[in-house]
Parts: sequence; structure tokens; C-alpha cells
Amino acid sequence: MLSMNSYPKEYIDQCRARMEAQLAAYRLFVDTAPKAAIDALAPLFFSNLVIVLESSFMHRSRTLEGKDGNPLNEVRMLCSSVLQNQGVLTADKTIKYNSAKAILKIEIGQEIELTEADFVRLSQAFFTEVEVKFLAPA
Repeated sequence: MLSMNSYPKEYIDQCRARMEAQLAAYRLFVDTAPKAAIDALAPLFFSNLVIVLESSFMHRSRTLEGKDGNPLNEVRMLCSSVLQNQGVLTADKTIKYNSAKAILKIEIGQEIELTEADFVRLSQAFFTEVEVKFLAPA
């Protein structure tokens, strides 16, 4: 597939709604499940949501995305690390990642264990960056 230079507003909104639906389902689970079940599920669930988030925009142009460690880069690195490095954040030589400036502040070599609050912050920053860089003209 060719790289995408823009996404329609409707598509971005649909992806955002899909994430919100997943979060709503998780919150329903949290309201009824034992704490041990929640603690076991949360890191896996939110790592998988990062994969879904990345996959929803995986054909985005890397030129437009940039490589300055922005939220799009952070999601790309997290997704790759979850899938290819057993959930340990791995450097990407094409991205100038700085944990101090990152949304989640995860250090290279650190295990990725996301909470609901982490994912909400990350996804909000990701969608904001998608809209800034990839929103198709109306």
C-alpha cells in the first residue's frame, strides 16, 4: 500500500470512537471484576490497544510523521517493542526518542506496562498529532 499523506476527518473520528468504546468496555469490566483480574488484564489490554492504534494509521507517511520523538513516533516504538521485543521498549535508529519529552516517559530497556491513564494520555496526544499532520482538507 502507498503511504498516506492524509486521512479524512470521518476516519480519524471513527478510530477515536473505536478507542473510546474499548475504554468504556474496560471500565465496565473494572466496575465488576476482582482487583487481581484487573491487575492481570490491564497491561496486556493497553499494550494491545497501542497495537490497534498504530495499525489504524500504519500507512502514514514517515516523512510527514517526522522523527523527533513525537507521539506518533512513540506509538510506533511502543507497538514495535510489544510485538518484537517482548514488551521492552527498544530504540528505533530512525527516531530521536527522548524519554524526558515522551508522553509516557518510558526509558529504552524498560518494560512496557501501561495503565488506563497512560493509554488515555498517549491516545489523546496521538490523535492530536494525527490531526495536526494528517487531517485531509475539508
